[in-house]
Formats: sequence, C-alpha cells, structure tokens
Amino acid sequence: MKYRILGRTGLNVSLVSLGTGGPSRIGQSTHGDEAQSHRVIQRALDLGINLIDTAADYSDSETILGRALQNVPRDRYVVATKFNPDPQGNDKVISPQALIESCDRSLRRLQTQTIDIYQFHGLVPSNYRLAVDQLFPTVEKLREAGKIRFIGVTEYFFRDADHQMLLAALAEDVWDTIMVKYGIMNLSAEREVFPLAKEKNVGVLNMSAVRVKMTRAEELGKTIAVWKQKGLIAADALPVQRPLDFLIHDDVKSVVQAGYKFGIGHDAISSLLIGTGNVEHLEENVETILGSPLPLEDAERIRSVFAGIVESEGDTG
Repeated sequence: MKYRILGRTGLNVSLVSLGTGGPSRIGQSTHGDEAQSHRVIQRALDLGINLIDTAADYSDSETILGRALQNVPRDRYVVATKFNPDPQGNDKVISPQALIESCDRSLRRLQTQTIDIYQFHGLVPSNYRLAVDQLFPTVEKLREAGKIRFIGVTEYFFRDADHQMLLAALAEDVWDTIMVKYGIMNLSAEREVFPLAKEKNVGVLNMSAVRVKMTRAEELGKTIAVWKQKGLIAADALPVQRPLDFLIHDDVKSVVQAGYKFGIGHDAISSLLIGTGNVEHLEENVETILGSPLPLEDAERIRSVFAGIVESEGDTG
C-alpha cells in the first residue's frame, strides 16, 4: 500500500480507502451476508487500507463496521463517518441536539470513543450557510469533548456539478477535509477546488472515480452522443461506440481500470474511495490503483475532450 498525508489533519492515510456506501453498501444491497462484509473489511486492513468511510445514512454500515472492527487495534484504522444536516432535502437543517444524538448513535454503532473525521453529509449551495451557522459550533463542541477529531464536508455532486458548495467551504478555511466527485467524465474540480484545497492544506477524498455509465458501454455511448449534440464534445473527438476504448492498452485492461488510475492521479487527492462487498473485487481494484499510472498521453487526451464539461443537474451516472 502507498500512503499520503490527508492535508492539515496530518493523518497518513492509504491511497485506497474503503467506502461503505454506494450501490453495494459493503454488501448489504448485493449479497446481504454480514460475515462476507466482515471478510471484505478484514481483507482491506490486510492490504494496508487504513481509512474507512461510512455514514449514518448508509443503512446498517456503521453497525456492521463496528462489529467487524471490534477486536482490531484502534490505531490500525482511521474511521470517517457523516451526519445528514438536511435529511428532508428542503433546506431546513436539524437542531444542534439532533446532531449530538446522531453523533452519539454513530459512536455506539462504530463501537469507538472517537470518530476521526466527522463530515457534514451532502451539503449544497442552498443549505450550506444555514447548516454551518447552526451546526458548526456544535460540531466544534463535539471535538472539544473528544468525540471527534477532525471536521469535513462532502458534496452532493448531482445537485452541484460545478462544486459551488465546496468553493464556499474552502473560502471559509474552517474544514479539515472535503469529499469530492472527480474522474474521467467530471474534471471540473481541477479548475478551482483542487488548487484551493492545496493552498489551504485541506485533505481531499475522491468519492467516485468511476461513474456507473463507464461500466455500461451502451449508456456510455448514449452520454457521449448527447454531449456531442449539445456541442460539449467535438464531433470527431471520440466515437459513439466504445468511446473510451483508446484507454485500453498495455497494463490497462478495461475502461474501469483506467478510471481508477485517473481518479488517483491528481496530487491534490489523498485517498480514493472504493466501495464493494466482494473480496475479489476489492483486491482487483487495489491492484489497479497501486499499479502503473495512466499514461500521460491518455490523461492529456481525457483533459482535451472533457475538461470543459460541467454536468447538469439530474445526471445520475
């Protein structure tokens, strides 16, 4: 495993981190076998992964994680979890007391006395100011009480494709970490978010390097066709059929592998989250990310094609 410093936290975190959300939710949405989920978590630790990300809203992920880590020395892993400041999505945030109760529930589920990184989950421009004004003082009190160590914020990409919330957050300079969606088909974080994060020494976690559409050739082709029709991509930039196959050569065996390699390539990113409930899938992805980087000429071509695109609201791939 390789490691990078997570910004101002000073934490030395693994290049690959294990996420317990996403479509699989550590296997809850696929096989539903907690013993198998435990094996994935243990294998992640064996591979050198020391950062595990979860959330109160990820079904029973916190509880499963807590049981899996019950007998693991606490200094072997960094745990990041999240609370939802706006559960109804109507720009009305929860009360400070509800936040305290959420944190206490997470601590019980995770069977730990301290959460390493406690994150505001999925803020958007319309609720950012209210959530910070009403809840950040409470989170600071939780830190003073020793219940959490560092404070982070995660974006809701499909409602904020140009990262306006994260830009506001970085301008305030109160956050230890941010979580961003960045990959081959969504490069917009490179413009302002990454330079600002580096300037402010804020740790960056990449939550989604591989879009769902990248795993489905037909849907990927349709997206490229639409973007050509809109003038977002030049007509001769890529074929509609298997448009990203130019990335498959030498050590890169698939578009998905290329996506993971590209997703960790930017030096502003400390760790790339992968979510799975399958040990073999975990091992394959770790091997890909730790292997040779994406060839420079391929990365440059990606940027030449996709750099100007900011996805519209409702694009869920």
